[in-house]
Amino acid sequence: MSAPSRLQALARNTALRLSALYLLLFSACAALLVLYVSSVSETQLQSRMRDSVASEVQELDDIYSRGGIAALLKFLENRSHQPGANLYVIAGPNGEILAGNVASLQPGVLDEEGWTNKPFLYQRYGDRDKNDRHAAIAHVFFFENGLRVLVGRDLGEPENARQMVRHALMLALGVMGLGALIIWFAIGRNALNRIDRTSVAAQKIMGGDLSQRLPVTGAGDEFDRLSVSLNAMLARMEKLNEGLRQVSDNIAHDLKTPLTRLRNRAESALAGERPEQEYRAALEDVISESDQLIRTFNALLMISRVEAGSAAAEMSDLDLSEIAAEFIELYEPVAEDQGITIVKSIAPGMLVRGNRELIGQAISNLIDNAIKYGENDQKPEIAISVERSHRAILLKVADHGPGVPEDKYDEVVQRFYRLDESRSKPGTGLGLSLAVAVMELHGGSIALAATDPGRETGKGLSVIMVFPEEEAEK
Repeated sequence: MSAPSRLQALARNTALRLSALYLLLFSACAALLVLYVSSVSETQLQSRMRDSVASEVQELDDIYSRGGIAALLKFLENRSHQPGANLYVIAGPNGEILAGNVASLQPGVLDEEGWTNKPFLYQRYGDRDKNDRHAAIAHVFFFENGLRVLVGRDLGEPENARQMVRHALMLALGVMGLGALIIWFAIGRNALNRIDRTSVAAQKIMGGDLSQRLPVTGAGDEFDRLSVSLNAMLARMEKLNEGLRQVSDNIAHDLKTPLTRLRNRAESALAGERPEQEYRAALEDVISESDQLIRTFNALLMISRVEAGSAAAEMSDLDLSEIAAEFIELYEPVAEDQGITIVKSIAPGMLVRGNRELIGQAISNLIDNAIKYGENDQKPEIAISVERSHRAILLKVADHGPGVPEDKYDEVVQRFYRLDESRSKPGTGLGLSLAVAVMELHGGSIALAATDPGRETGKGLSVIMVFPEEEAEK
């Protein structure tokens, strides 16, 4: 990459922009603060110097009043040699310096009595360079005999303070510049690296790899929270995409057989002259097969509607105990025809919030499966219960049939999956899938367990609809 390209890339760097903006804002604030502080400090120092000079003038006037010119000269001689002394000058009527600690003054300083209108220049004793000048302010007063006395203060102290503040500003700006670079390298570059990793993962996802996930560092910051939310969305998308793929494969596999049977029966019926009863029987078989196909497609549509959450707006408070009792009453004659007894244990008043149609469809599927697959000559019964347990409301349908191997629990809830690979039993393999989709819509889950775990064979299957109790309380 060429130098201009690198500079353009840096100019587009968000962290660098933020660091530069931070440095610029701090510099502006620091400059304004320093100007304010230096101005206030200088004003206060000059005010203090004026007060000091005024106090000194008053003291000199008192000494002159008490001891005359001799006492004044002696006092000035002692005071001018003290460390940090003010500026003292005693001059004759013509402005010639007679005594003091100043070698020379800017012309005109001693011409007027009172405070000097503006700072003046003077030269100290011992200055090697005769062109070296210092600035000061002073108060001049005249005596009756024509002597002129100047008491002043060097302005080097405010200037030194101003320089010190300026140096502090430059040091602060340097430290802040270094801090901005450290922030950029330590924090900004880390954030940009995380964004780059996120972009790489997003590119792969857009390429069709839904198994990719956005990086989560565990820091718990905004990036992690966003990544966790997006990862949950991607997992949902992957699950739906996988479900769509499985549905497509299963439809092609499971619906091909009944469609082939339909065609063969129709073709067989048209193969030659047959009695009217055979044509009628063939049409009835075709209608039966068609009804089974329609039920399959209806179940698929129902699952798709539930997984899309289209029924979420139809939620209401429901008495799960009452719904279960209604379906038990509906299926009792069917179970009796199969020689199966339904044993019920329903606690009253188990309230949930949900969609009555969907919950009823799920219960119907579970009872229907139990009747179909729960045959057991020794114990021909189905147990249905509704109860509260561990902050959840459970609806359990348990049979005593062959059961399902524990390692197949995850598979039997998938669409079109059937343990009976020969398809000798009627059904579509969608009953448990629909129940799972319904419970996910209601914030619950489906649990599978063996009804008689102690038996070696024929352990039976218990399917439990788990409704979170907090959902029922809303």
